[in-house]
Amino acid sequence: MNFFKKHNRMIAIITVILLCSTALLLLNIDLNASKPAVTNKKIENPEKPVTPTQSDQTKKSESQKVVYLTFDDGPSKLTENYLDLLKEHNIKATFFMIGKNMQDPAYQQNMKRAIDEGHYIGAHSMTHDNTKLYKKKQFLSEMDETISFIQDITGKSPKLVRPPYGSAPGLNNKGVRDQIAQKGLKVWDWTIDSYDWRLKGKPKQIIENVKQHTSKKVEVVLLHETPQTLEVLPEIIKFYKDEGYEFGVYNESEHFVCNFQKDNRL
Repeated sequence: MNFFKKHNRMIAIITVILLCSTALLLLNIDLNASKPAVTNKKIENPEKPVTPTQSDQTKKSESQKVVYLTFDDGPSKLTENYLDLLKEHNIKATFFMIGKNMQDPAYQQNMKRAIDEGHYIGAHSMTHDNTKLYKKKQFLSEMDETISFIQDITGKSPKLVRPPYGSAPGLNNKGVRDQIAQKGLKVWDWTIDSYDWRLKGKPKQIIENVKQHTSKKVEVVLLHETPQTLEVLPEIIKFYKDEGYEFGVYNESEHFVCNFQKDNRL
C-alpha cells in the first residue's frame, strides 16, 4: 500500500509541474504577441530631415571665397574684348550698363551675347549725371527707363541697379530708398574700388588697389570698361585664383545686401 501511495503522490506532483509549465509558456506567448515588432530601421524625424549632403553643402558655402567682378559704364567699343577675355578664362561677370550707350545699335549685339554667355546686366542709369539723378530726383525714372532698354534688347528685365558714384551720398534720402524697395529693385555698390577709371597709363596700380583691399570671403570689385582695366584683367583673375576665390555672377534668387546705406531692403 505504501508503494502505491508514493507512486500516486509522484504522479500528482509531476502533473502539477506540467500544468504550471504549460501555463507559464502560454502566458509568455501572449505577452510577446502584445509587444511591437522591433526592427533595425532608424525612425527619422520628418520635420527636420537633415542629410549629409545638405550638411556638406552648408559647410562648403560657409568656407567658400567668392569674388564678383563688376564692370560699369558699358556697353562700349570694348565690351566685345571683355567678353572674349572672360570666355577664355571661363568666368561670368556682372555688367552695369548705361541707357544712353545702349541706344547705339553697334553695341546691342554684345549685350545679347553677354546674356547668352551667362553674364548679368544690371542698370546704371540713363545719363550717369549726378545732378539729374540725385538733386533733381530722377534716379528711379532713369533706372526704370534703363531697365526697359535692357529688356527690349536682351529680353531680360533686371532687378539689380548700381547708383552712379555710389548709394552714399546719392541715396541718403530715405523716401527715395522707400520707392526703390517698393518697386522690388535691389542696389549693389561694392566692397573694393579699383579706381581704374582714373588710372589711365597706370594699369599696375589697378592691380595693387585690388590686392591691398581684398580681405573678405565675399568681395564685389568695382571695375570699368576702360583700356587700362582690360590690360590688367588677366592679372586680376590670376590673383583671385591664386587666393582660392571662385568667380560669382549676380543671381537674383541669391541676392545679398551690398549697399553703403546698409539698407537691408535693397
